[in-house]
Amino acid sequence: MTLSLASAARLLDQHGLLREIIQNDRWSLDPQDFTDIAFTAVTYDSRAVDATTLLFCKGRFKAEYLTAANEAGLACYVAETDFSERTDAVGLIVDDARKAMSLLSAEFYGRPQDSLTVVGITGTKGKTTTAYFTQAVLNAWSGGKAALFSSVDNCLDGKHYEESDLTTPESLDAFRMMRTAVDNGMRYLVMEVSSQAYKVHRVHGLTFDVGAFLNISPDHISPIEHPTFEDYFHCKRQIITNSRALVLGDGCAHADLIRQDAARAGIDVTETAPREQVMESHDLAIDGDFNYANAAAALAIAHVIGVPDGDPALHAMDTVRIAGRMEQFHDTHSDTVAIVDYAHNYASVNALLDFVDKRFGERHPHITLVTGSAGNKAYDRRDGIVNAAQSRIDQFVFTTEDSDTEPYLDICNQMQGYITDPNVASTIIVDRTEAVNWAVDRARERQDRLNVLLLIGKGDERWIKDHNRHVAYEGDDRLVARLFGTQE
Repeated sequence: MTLSLASAARLLDQHGLLREIIQNDRWSLDPQDFTDIAFTAVTYDSRAVDATTLLFCKGRFKAEYLTAANEAGLACYVAETDFSERTDAVGLIVDDARKAMSLLSAEFYGRPQDSLTVVGITGTKGKTTTAYFTQAVLNAWSGGKAALFSSVDNCLDGKHYEESDLTTPESLDAFRMMRTAVDNGMRYLVMEVSSQAYKVHRVHGLTFDVGAFLNISPDHISPIEHPTFEDYFHCKRQIITNSRALVLGDGCAHADLIRQDAARAGIDVTETAPREQVMESHDLAIDGDFNYANAAAALAIAHVIGVPDGDPALHAMDTVRIAGRMEQFHDTHSDTVAIVDYAHNYASVNALLDFVDKRFGERHPHITLVTGSAGNKAYDRRDGIVNAAQSRIDQFVFTTEDSDTEPYLDICNQMQGYITDPNVASTIIVDRTEAVNWAVDRARERQDRLNVLLLIGKGDERWIKDHNRHVAYEGDDRLVARLFGTQE
């Protein structure tokens, strides 16, 4: 892990990012005009600096953050703005601070990606499940040497899983975790790659040994994410030209354009098998026929990497369970089934209801959907959830999800306003715990038929995001297990 002011400046210059180097009134392109510094730490937190720290000023960074950093002896910063009026530190002024952070973080941590076979998985739905399936197979094949970055958990040693904050970590965090994985003896890394990862350059400069493009449908359309579906799709397509081989999901929309991307990049495309073919040879522990499409993608990825057909490791995914994904609970006091899942948009809610229809349709269940939607982003999800469900369920319960700075009640009211089917009932209960309690109580009052409660969007998350803070929450899974009397 060797990175200095001089080597950082040279790397940025090689990639066409360096504008100039500034310290007080000295401006230059030559790092030899400045005292060289060997960095012992890199960070984007201005509160965690000392005389050998390289600070990345990215995103909503404010100049006043540098006052305390300068007092702490900040050595050097990377920014798109000259902050010499605020600090005596050397400034590496660049065209794009996020791109610079990705390149320099990789270098600081010794380019750990070069010691790993890295799999990147993107798609509107199924990324997490496919990532878990793929890691299970590679773990079994390699003797426990496969790491995982996912929207649910990160695993850096092939066996211990810790809750994650982002689908794709910030680049600095990603390369730091890769270094830990390599030091732990990992040979493979499977990671989810979100559209935002390319939008804000979290994976800039990273080439995947295998990229997987599962599917595409409108999502994440908002002023702070993607202004249009075209922009969303374009960002996701960047994985193609940043991969050495591509796995393409069966039935993926706009597949011809994806194949054209691959042809232009000169990379091979492996098409996944139809889910029905996988269903003949695998019995998955995770419910839902749509998960067989995810399994097909995992098998294709494993094949590209070199796992032989018929190898026992391919069946490692059969027993995979993911907390908060298609988890079923049965009430001990009534004929009620609850399913906890992360479904959060039109496609995933539609797939969930397809499963309910196939599994329980003959019993004509009363279906209640407990749902909210994220605040300040992905506004298209709100009417998407309602439109996917309203003609297929009996009752909506709109409640809190992760509001960010939007009032919970405003989101619930907006979603309720999208209902056009007069035959579906709806209520708003802002407190999520109260909403689940209400849904369970109403189900127990109905003894004439099966009740199916669908609790979506939060899975096993133990928090609700409010004004950039994680407020403690019991979790849909634990809450319903407690109410049903099935909690261990």
